Amino acid sequence: MFKSNIEIEFKTAVDKEKYLEMLHHFNLQDNIFLQTNYYFDTKDLELNKNDIVLRIRKKGDRFKVTLKKQGEKGAFENHVFLTKEQAEEMIENGFNTKDYFKDLDYDVTFKASLDNYRVSTPYLNGKLFLDRCDYHEKTEYEIEFEVDNYEEGEIEFFELLKQFDVTFVKTKRKSERALK
Repeated sequence: MFKSNIEIEFKTAVDKEKYLEMLHHFNLQDNIFLQTNYYFDTKDLELNKNDIVLRIRKKGDRFKVTLKKQGEKGAFENHVFLTKEQAEEMIENGFNTKDYFKDLDYDVTFKASLDNYRVSTPYLNGKLFLDRCDYHEKTEYEIEFEVDNYEEGEIEFFELLKQFDVTFVKTKRKSERALK
């Protein structure tokens, strides 16, 4: 099954204390779930250089491969749902992107993974995510706010930061951090 969408999100890094404060404020501490992102790229990281993310996400027993191209105010995402066997084969042996995304023709291999312990809740006109990311023996925390309207979302995001006394920190995408 193929699915497309535009993802508009705002994010910032936070420290562990702020993450825990917000987790408890929204009463989400019992709703944390694990999703693992497996990132793929060419030998010379051609996709990453062109602001393209290619990942397989495992959430529970579900898998999907996602191609994400960054735009000015959002990311264009294409998803293909996979069987467990397909995903494991791709992680183990790599694949050609054209097999899943007709406009892209690269041979890619698995490069890095990131475990994301995530919770989410509706917030104003969007969805708030609190993430703990584990990769390369590091743990980082961040908040993300996904919306349908960029201008409205930007205002609500910065109001949220002000409400919780969070200093905005420009944060690289998870894929960029994991592929370093």
